[in-house]
Amino acid sequence: MLKIRLQRIGRKNEAAFRLVVTDSKNGPQSGKFLEILGSYTLKNDAVTLKKERITHWIANGAQVSDTAHNMLVKQGIVEGRAKNVLSKKSPTPKRKDAKKK
Repeated sequence: MLKIRLQRIGRKNEAAFRLVVTDSKNGPQSGKFLEILGSYTLKNDAVTLKKERITHWIANGAQVSDTAHNMLVKQGIVEGRAKNVLSKKSPTPKRKDAKKK
């Protein structure tokens, strides 16, 4: 299955990201991607995307990661609402038999 995801590039403390199409079995840092679809620089908040290539890959069945989906929604390339990308863990329940001082 093909995925559209972010790949971190850039130096330490100067994060920059590529938007790439890759097989879902490849790790994000493997360097084995099919095409670069855009970039995002965190330092100056610059986003450059190839809209027609992104829509082409989505039409051919590529799945978009949650963070990449939120970026595409913000840029107006994909219709819909932003997805929650925070941790899906539930809070730890409080124990009833906790020791009282």
